[in-house]
Amino acid sequence: MMHDGETPPAPLGRRIVVNATVVSAVFAAFLALEWISFIHEYKGLPVTPWNPGLGVVFAIMVYAGPTAGLILFAGVVASEAFVLDTDLGWNVVLSLAALTAASYTAIAGLVRRTLGLDSRLSHLRDVLILLCAGLCGAVASGTLLTALLVGVGTLDWPDVWNASVPLVIGDVIGIAVVTPLLLRLVIHRHHFDPLQIATFVSETLLLAGVIMVALFVILVRDGGGGHKLFYLLFLPVVAAALRRGLDGACVALATAQLGLVAFLHLRGYNTQVFTDFQTQMLVLTATGLIVGVAVTERRHADRVAREAQARAKQKESEAAQAARFNLVSGMASALAHEITQPMTAARALARSVQHILRTPGGDLKRADTNLTSMIAQIDHAGDVLRHVRDFLRRGAPQTSTIDVHTVVREAMTLVQADAAARKIAIKVTADPGLPPLHGDHVQLQQVLINLVHNAIEAVASTGRTGTVQVATRRSDDPCGVEIAVMDDGPGIAPDMVDRVFQPLATSKHEGLGLGLSISSSIVAAHGGRIWIHSAEPGQTEFRVFLPMSPPATM
Repeated sequence: MMHDGETPPAPLGRRIVVNATVVSAVFAAFLALEWISFIHEYKGLPVTPWNPGLGVVFAIMVYAGPTAGLILFAGVVASEAFVLDTDLGWNVVLSLAALTAASYTAIAGLVRRTLGLDSRLSHLRDVLILLCAGLCGAVASGTLLTALLVGVGTLDWPDVWNASVPLVIGDVIGIAVVTPLLLRLVIHRHHFDPLQIATFVSETLLLAGVIMVALFVILVRDGGGGHKLFYLLFLPVVAAALRRGLDGACVALATAQLGLVAFLHLRGYNTQVFTDFQTQMLVLTATGLIVGVAVTERRHADRVAREAQARAKQKESEAAQAARFNLVSGMASALAHEITQPMTAARALARSVQHILRTPGGDLKRADTNLTSMIAQIDHAGDVLRHVRDFLRRGAPQTSTIDVHTVVREAMTLVQADAAARKIAIKVTADPGLPPLHGDHVQLQQVLINLVHNAIEAVASTGRTGTVQVATRRSDDPCGVEIAVMDDGPGIAPDMVDRVFQPLATSKHEGLGLGLSISSSIVAAHGGRIWIHSAEPGQTEFRVFLPMSPPATM
């Protein structure tokens, strides 16, 4: 039974055709690569500078499962018959194919099931596992094959080293170069962007040119002297790894390997020289892959960190919104009273004006005065509503030049009604010489409202009248503004002093524990700091310092 949203499976016949096509393509690629890379046969073992066909099949094993070992078995049999044109008997050929397929199938199954290799190769651990798997598979396969050939009398013990070393190095190089490249291509098969492809191709062509020049410099010298200059290949490979991560390293290594084999063939070097260069190529491959995956892993970590930071900012924004609504909902009755008063006064003034206008010979001067007062009352009610609306609105931070006096005055407009309803006086002492600040007006207003509202609730919890004082003063070292909020409430409990700015830390039964945490984040984002100056009963004081210039990253 299918569930909603599930993609229906492809028809059985279509899947069979697709699978058969893929198997045929891999088999054909294996044979073609065997033919291209083959040099000659040495007593039953193929001598190749590298084994790219094995790298292709091993990639399929790692990605799709060890069952791809059947392709490797069939490929080895076919290559022995049609590419190597071997003189070995069919029983030996089948044994060689079975040992080769069994070795790499066992290794692929081990790294998939036991070691948990991620075929995306997005971590250094996965690349190291793949390299070790290629080495172990090559050693196991080479050991078994040489032992078999020695057992049937085709290979002599003195020849084991000369026959097995090129085979092992060629297999390791084939896996190390081709397998990561194919696995990364599989990952990106659904994410090809034409512009990115064009850029990548142009960079690859430039890289290939640099590598060809380096190979020419390395191999034009006679007598094996080019070994001393092999380090020149490290420059383009490492540069590609730093530029494109693991993807760039894979492309650079494949280009360098193809170029190296082509140059060695053209100059007619013997098998020993091939092996020497391939040994150095193996070191280059390991270096390039490690540098590339380190860059990819670092970029992935940076991307995850940026996404987490974005989510944290979003959650902080949502928490700030919730805290503001919670704060305003707590002040709702007082705000309603604050708005009702000017509206009631405006209504009374309007009736007075109406009465004057209806009375013959009415006092028009008094009517004009009443109309002016009525407009002032309506404007006052509108200001209260506008401040509430601006306070509740939460958009992207808008940095601008801020007048501290304006921030304090508007914040007090919002909390004054609540304080009056609880019979708590608010006194504001402002230094007239305050410098302008740069920051988000609404955010700084929220900090001040949170502090004053907490002070009002603290004083009100004592069941008596009290006073909340707000003082602003200039700070010269460092240059900025310091704001103090003091109350004569019960103080702060000793167990809360050290964690009062932590999220969800609150001593109020109905509090969210977000106000001071959000205030601390806002102040920190403005390059300032907030702290408890005094936690004693009757003289509780919070202080906020804000610099004149906020951080550039705000």
